[in-house]
Amino acid sequence: MINERAEILKALEAGPLVLRRLVRDLPDETIRRRPAEGEWAIVEVVAHLADTEERTLGRTIRMLSEEEPFLEPYDPDALALERAYLGMDLAAELDRFESLREEQASLLAGLGDAGWERVGAHGEHGRITVQQLAAHTAGEDADHLAQIARMIPA
Repeated sequence: MINERAEILKALEAGPLVLRRLVRDLPDETIRRRPAEGEWAIVEVVAHLADTEERTLGRTIRMLSEEEPFLEPYDPDALALERAYLGMDLAAELDRFESLREEQASLLAGLGDAGWERVGAHGEHGRITVQQLAAHTAGEDADHLAQIARMIPA
């Protein structure tokens, strides 16, 4: 039988390694080039992943410690402008993402059934469990890793 939680953890733990391998040795011009108007450059996607992980970890902690907390949505595009993602240091954002993801994966790995089933009320998605949030995060990783891969010159 496939253990869905173990599969989610494998995907979450792989994200930082795959991301580092994708972007290693890329010149600054490549990591800061936006592929089209309104689209993010590689460094912006990496900063977004780190910010998203920070929020996901905070949401997970709240879901585990509060009864059905409200999980405020946020505007990633507004955050990218506010934090000036395009000018961020890629290495620092990779480190931040990896550190936060390690903390998140460790927290999830220690949960029993009751923890994975804890619920929060997301402002956009409605009631979600810790497991659904983790699965969504793993899916978003795949999306963003593919987004970055498409921006790397052959």
